[in-house]
Amino acid sequence: MAFRPDSKGMLRVWQLLVLVVILGVWHFATRSQEIAFFFGEPLMVAQRIWNWFIVERDIYLHLGVTLLETVLAFGIGTVAGLGVGLWLALSPLTSAILDPYVKAMNSMPRVILAPIFAVWFGLGIWSKVALAVTLVFFIVFFNVYQGVKEVSPVVLANARMLGANRQQLLRHVYLPSATSWVFSSLHTSVGLAFVGAVVGEYLGSARGVGYLILQAEGTFDINTVFAGIVVLTAFALVLDWMVGTGEKRLMKWQPKTGETEKL
Repeated sequence: MAFRPDSKGMLRVWQLLVLVVILGVWHFATRSQEIAFFFGEPLMVAQRIWNWFIVERDIYLHLGVTLLETVLAFGIGTVAGLGVGLWLALSPLTSAILDPYVKAMNSMPRVILAPIFAVWFGLGIWSKVALAVTLVFFIVFFNVYQGVKEVSPVVLANARMLGANRQQLLRHVYLPSATSWVFSSLHTSVGLAFVGAVVGEYLGSARGVGYLILQAEGTFDINTVFAGIVVLTAFALVLDWMVGTGEKRLMKWQPKTGETEKL
């Protein structure tokens, strides 16, 4: 079999080599204590993660809280964005009336809502969930809204000629059109849900990975800060992979780019 440098296996090898190079540069650069004070040391970061998960096992409660907040925010924000996006896309008059308010809310720096949510919902998980929902909602909302607006007028006309009612149009025309837009937004929403949960914990909490990072920052423990970042990044990638897997299963009906070009 011919050697293909662009094959999937070789791609993984190159990706692994890039990671090795990054870790190597990080390791040797932080031999200097001055640099290590600001960037930590990869071996110390790995040891901190090992202690969290294997030795002390005190990360699971905090990680569980952060993941719960993330999943709740992701689910609530996605459902709300999908529902409101469909509603406004299919209601031109309502959309025109609410348009300036939606734009104003989207332009608002949502982080400033954290103190308000803390007052409304307390310092438990729901204030963090509320903050993360505001980040997820608008990403999904605008993608769904755009997806519905992109429906071909010819497809709509043909469906109506065949006698499709409003519910049938929603199920067989609008939702399939919006699906690809929804999944493209979900990949971004996973990271934003994590951001909202961690920022909420950072601003006021007694549990969660954000709380651990805040405590480490207070003692200038840069290695623990980086360990928290690595853990959050790893689990964000896992959630993103789960979204990608769901997308592949639910989007089997959609032809690939090459197949579309052949048609």
